[in-house]
Amino acid sequence: MITQLIDTIETLIPKYAANPEDSFANGNVAVCIIDQQGRIYGKIWGNNKITGRNFFRNAWIKASQAWITGIKTGEFEKLLFNGLVKEEDFGIQAPDLIGWEGGLPIKLKNNTEIYVGFSGFRGFNDVKIIEEAVDMLNP
Repeated sequence: MITQLIDTIETLIPKYAANPEDSFANGNVAVCIIDQQGRIYGKIWGNNKITGRNFFRNAWIKASQAWITGIKTGEFEKLLFNGLVKEEDFGIQAPDLIGWEGGLPIKLKNNTEIYVGFSGFRGFNDVKIIEEAVDMLNP
């Protein structure tokens, strides 16, 4: 299922990359997925290894933050900075939070829980590409 999700995301990349406001990465984007056992899956697209590495780093931080907290990135920071959760409850110090959208917990149709981070587009589109791919797999 995870490999299918990565393959589905790959089919959607051209659609999102076609938006001029999301073309800054020049096709260099990345996804990171953490499963319930802590195994890490991922893929880097594009031909610039350094840019791809940087986007994968962001995707990994997004996925791992969602894995640790069980809360979407961006939403967790809002909860924290509004005093609704405490950083010590999760073990992530405020300077280490990603702060951007694009990391989220996902429940697949077979009840598998995974934590996905995507980086390379604007944050809300990092979320949308994940959600669209999941919807395609979970009709």
